[in-house]
Amino acid sequence: MAAKISITVRTFNEEQNLRECLESVRWADEIIVVDSCSTDSTASIAREFTDKVILRPWAGHIVTSQFVTDQASNLWVFSIDADERITRELRDEILAIDLDSTLFDAFEMPRLHYFMHRWIHHSGWYPDRNIRLFRKDHCYWDGYAPHDKVQVPGKLGRLKGDLLHYIYRDLSHFAATKNSYSTLTAIDHNRNGRRANLLNVTLRPLHAFISRYFVRLGFLDGLAGFVIAVMEAHCVFMKYLKLYEIQHKLMRFKEEL
Repeated sequence: MAAKISITVRTFNEEQNLRECLESVRWADEIIVVDSCSTDSTASIAREFTDKVILRPWAGHIVTSQFVTDQASNLWVFSIDADERITRELRDEILAIDLDSTLFDAFEMPRLHYFMHRWIHHSGWYPDRNIRLFRKDHCYWDGYAPHDKVQVPGKLGRLKGDLLHYIYRDLSHFAATKNSYSTLTAIDHNRNGRRANLLNVTLRPLHAFISRYFVRLGFLDGLAGFVIAVMEAHCVFMKYLKLYEIQHKLMRFKEEL
């Protein structure tokens, strides 16, 4: 008998995405949805596909990812976001693996993003390999907010099939997400002793734009590639500017003591 696979999903107000996501993983042996108390119909949609729907206040990226993984009853777990889809090619590739005897503890796969009405094949957004299929007894979640990541102490395998990602609804969603991410990253950098200076604020954003648009061939992605390069550079700029702001607020606070 082939090893069973549990699908895990974290959600919050994902009624527009969740149904298509769960349709793409119906083949799995178990689906677990941990919902951060959505105010839309996310939870009711999830219950159409599984009776394992857990309502739980948001506890952060890493803690929530580990929590939903711990709920899986099977050894092998596939973690997917509500705005992602498993292609038939990736599904067939996964089902062809002998998970009971494989020497790998986890598998990574390319993720293909859909943005501004096109699939993005460059700009540093592809192949964007992500570790999503893993043994829950050997691997664990770590990283830094908002970039939680599966940590693999053992061997890592590589799959060829794409995981599809409908990354942003529109430009406003892109800007809002990047603004939030820059704040979380600045806080994390400050906590870990990173410092902001003039070079960080000026040269790092410039490097981000050049890297994405020219080195990583973003210009081949048309207008979307230019938008990605500009927005990613702006995110880097805001990250270090916010880090600078945090550090100077702390300095003023200490001086006032």
